[in-house]
Amino acid sequence: MDCIRKAYELRDRVSERERLFIESAFHRIVTGDLLKDIQVEELRVQANPREYIALVNLSLVYMNLGQYDKALETSRQAYKLNPGTTWMVYSRLVSFNLFLNRLDEARTIAKEAEAKNLDSPAIHYWVYQLAFVQNDNTLMSQQVTWAEANQEMADAQLDWQAATLAFTGQLQKARDLSLRAEESAVRRGSIGRGRYIDVFSGYREALIGNRYKAQSFAAKGMGPESGRRAQAQAALVFALAGDSTRAEGISQDLTQQFPEDTLLQSIYLPEVRAQIALNRKDPSKAIELLRAAAYEMGSVACLFPAYLRGQAYLRENNGNDASVEFQKIVNHREIVQNDIIGALAHLELGRAYAMQGNPTKAKAAYQEFLTLWKDADPDIPILKQAKAEYAKLQ
Repeated sequence: MDCIRKAYELRDRVSERERLFIESAFHRIVTGDLLKDIQVEELRVQANPREYIALVNLSLVYMNLGQYDKALETSRQAYKLNPGTTWMVYSRLVSFNLFLNRLDEARTIAKEAEAKNLDSPAIHYWVYQLAFVQNDNTLMSQQVTWAEANQEMADAQLDWQAATLAFTGQLQKARDLSLRAEESAVRRGSIGRGRYIDVFSGYREALIGNRYKAQSFAAKGMGPESGRRAQAQAALVFALAGDSTRAEGISQDLTQQFPEDTLLQSIYLPEVRAQIALNRKDPSKAIELLRAAAYEMGSVACLFPAYLRGQAYLRENNGNDASVEFQKIVNHREIVQNDIIGALAHLELGRAYAMQGNPTKAKAAYQEFLTLWKDADPDIPILKQAKAEYAKLQ
């Protein structure tokens, strides 16, 4: 990162093309200002319409911000420029069509990549998520099998499976796989990746009510190798687990260090601050703070701001608005994918309908959740609560 800063300071001494390349890297990697990065990448493409890497970079930024139509079109342009060595573009095309709920198109592109022997971890990851959304266990298993045969993918495939197990409430199995994934990542020297796995384990524990486990995972994920995203996610886990003081401290540090970072300032930190407001029994403030979460449909937020907003409405006894937020998550499985909130949203939707005095819809939502969690560990706090609430509806 220091090299990029130095290059940025000396950018007036190079050619126009090199200057734009340096500015793009500076905004994307150093400051995290993705809106400025978009401006520079677009200038690069205007100056040289065959700027393949600029198009690839643009597509990823658009994906982070939820601008999937732009991401898809940009990737198509990149494909036209470089149809020969395009595993990266193919992975993007699969993912963007998935996020746009164009599942058949995504599958067709994945098969085309396979036919061309364009193999990469990214393609297999997105095909795994596509298969999950389509409930295709065979295709999911095929992606895992491929990853198992590639030693450098050991932690990735374990992490994929852990998330899917957690989605169905099989938390002990998910914990075991996440631990193996974390250890594998550290062994191959990717300590930052290991810390990120720890943090996401904490995220799942916090959402199901295991506060102490969540805090332990978050603390483990806050090592010196942790990047700003892992730190922000750790702050969210601390907040979800009730440790507002620690969450607030991390948030303040990140705000001071990275005031221009788009993902921090427009996704992660509004989520953290909103959860802190909920901890302090101020749901109205939480709803207001979530107005800053501008990219909730993007691949980073994955509708988690909607989940928090729904929680805030429930605290206000506003079942109508709460149901809108949770239904948004249920309706967009292509975006949420195997994030555990995709399952929990059914439970929260049931609670919202019960609050509205609509037992029929409430029962249906509870039943959907309990069906998803039919193989869940019986001792999970949120599952015990759900069963007790459902029994009262009978």
